[in-house]
Amino acid sequence: AALLLGASALGLISPAAAQQASVPAPPQQAQAPIVQRIIVTGNQRIEGETVRSYLPVAPGSPIDQLTIDTALKTLFGTGLFADAQIVYDQPSGTLQVAVVENPIVNRILYEGNRRTKEDKFAEEVQLEPRAVYTQAKVQADVQRILQIYRQSGRFGATVTPKIVELPQNRVDVIFEIEEGPKTGVAKINFIGNEAFTDSQLRGAVLTAESHWWDILESNDNYDPDRLDYDRQLLREFYTQQGYADFSVTSAVAELTPDRKDFFITFTVDEGPQYEFGRVDVRTTLSRVPNSVLERSIPVRTGQQFNSELMEQAEEAITFATGVAGYAFVEVNPRLNRNEETRTIDVTFEVNEGPRVYVERIDIGGNISTLDRVIRREMRLAEGDAFNRVLLDRSERAVRSLGYFSDVSIQELPGSAPDRTILDVDVTEQSTGSFQIGGG
Repeated sequence: AALLLGASALGLISPAAAQQASVPAPPQQAQAPIVQRIIVTGNQRIEGETVRSYLPVAPGSPIDQLTIDTALKTLFGTGLFADAQIVYDQPSGTLQVAVVENPIVNRILYEGNRRTKEDKFAEEVQLEPRAVYTQAKVQADVQRILQIYRQSGRFGATVTPKIVELPQNRVDVIFEIEEGPKTGVAKINFIGNEAFTDSQLRGAVLTAESHWWDILESNDNYDPDRLDYDRQLLREFYTQQGYADFSVTSAVAELTPDRKDFFITFTVDEGPQYEFGRVDVRTTLSRVPNSVLERSIPVRTGQQFNSELMEQAEEAITFATGVAGYAFVEVNPRLNRNEETRTIDVTFEVNEGPRVYVERIDIGGNISTLDRVIRREMRLAEGDAFNRVLLDRSERAVRSLGYFSDVSIQELPGSAPDRTILDVDVTEQSTGSFQIGGG
C-alpha cells in the first residue's frame, strides 16, 4: 500500500485506484463439509438402511453441528435406541452412527397384587411381550397401575419396577406392588347449605362414609370420578326441589396424615327457590296445534320448579308429535327467570328436526338368547326412518318376552349426521330358582 501511495504521489497511478488497492480482499467463505458415506454400527435387530432412513442427511449432503443434533433427536424420538452417537470424520467424509438398541420385552410379571387381578393391569399398561422396552413406557405404566389402585380407594399403594436382563438383548419387566390399606371416607361435610341438612345431602350423593359395621357398602372409598358424579347428583337433587340456580362451588378431598382416610367437603351455592310461571308451547308443525301439546305436558303454572318434570315434558312432546307422524322433532325449552317473583317462565319450542335413519342395530348383553329372537321384536329395522314411538314400542316388546330383567336402547351417532345406531343392551334373568332356608 505504501508503494502504491508513493506511485500515486509521483503521478504514475490515480488516487482512486490507489485507495481501492489499499483495501484488503475479503476472505472466501469456507464451504460446509460434504458427507461421502454413512456407516451404522451397533444395530442388531434393526437394519442399517432403516437407521439411515431416520437421518436428515444422506451421502452428498452438507453436514454441520445443527444437522448432527437434529439427527440425534430424531433417533431418540423413534424410541428404538437407548443411546446414539454421531461422529463425522472430515478427511474421509464418513459419518459414523453408533447406536445401542433398546431391549425387547420378554415377559411382564406382577408381584404383591393380592386384591387386583393381572388381567386388570394388562388392559391398562402399554408394555407387552415382544414390544420395545423404554424407560418412559415403564414410568407411564407405573402411573397407570397406581391409578387403578386409587380408583379402588388404595392411595397408599406403591409400585416399583425392576428389570431382569436376558440374553439376546431381552428383558423381563417385574412390577413389585405394595397395595397398602384401603383408603376410606372418614367424613362428608357440606358448606353453604341452608335448605337441607348435611344428612339429607349425604343421602343424595353416591359416596358414603366408612363405618366398621357396614361391610356391604362399596362406595365408602374415595374415587375422583365418583366425586364428579356426586356434583351432578347434588345439582339434580336441588333442581328437582326448585333451586334452578344451584351450583357446587368446590369439592375438595383432603387425605389424613396417616393416609388412611379422606375428608370430603362440598361447598354449595343454593340460590333462591323457584316456581313455574307462564308455560307455553310454540310449534311450527302444522298437524299438531299448540293446545294439544300443552295438554300433554305435566308442567303447570304455580308448581314448584322441577328439572325432572322438564324432562318428562320433553318426552311427552316428542311422543305426541311422533303419534302425529313427525319422526324428526327438536324440542328446545327456553327458561326466563324472574328473580323478584321467584318464578321461571318456560317456553317449549318445537320444530321439525333433521331427518335421521337407522344405520345399524347392535344387540349386546345376551348370553343364551339368540340375536334374532331380540331383533324380530324390534319395530324398527336397519334403513328405516327413526321414530321415537316405534322405539318405545320396541323396548316394551323386548321386555314382554320375559327373558330379561332389564332392557335399554340408546341412540348413538352413526357414520353420517343423518344416521343413528341403536344400541340394545339386555340383562338376562335366570330361568330357574333355588331356595335355601335356615333357622
